[in-house]
Amino acid sequence: MTVKPLYRRVLLKASGEALMGEQHFGIDVSVVDRIAADIAEARTLGIEVGVVIGGGNIFRGVAVASKGGDRVTGDHMGMLATVINSLALRTSLNKIGVDAVVLSAIAMPE
Repeated sequence: MTVKPLYRRVLLKASGEALMGEQHFGIDVSVVDRIAADIAEARTLGIEVGVVIGGGNIFRGVAVASKGGDRVTGDHMGMLATVINSLALRTSLNKIGVDAVVLSAIAMPE
């Protein structure tokens, strides 16, 4: 029996903290690989998946501002953390044969 998905397109919002797993900082590759496997499974059902990912596991821009630093610079640093997480997820997806593209206001050549 074939499962007919309820939706053709879904948007997954993953916080940066979710990528830490049991760690206190950074990226747990096994967690990223599991998320990638779940996305790949959805793709086998014909579901298009978009992902919005955070960077709080690496850096929080608001932390800079709360200590008297420049908020805009802190936000830019947070955007770079988001790109790092996005690249980690793209790598895990590519590793299992799923095409993925990272889109950001920061230039991301393929």
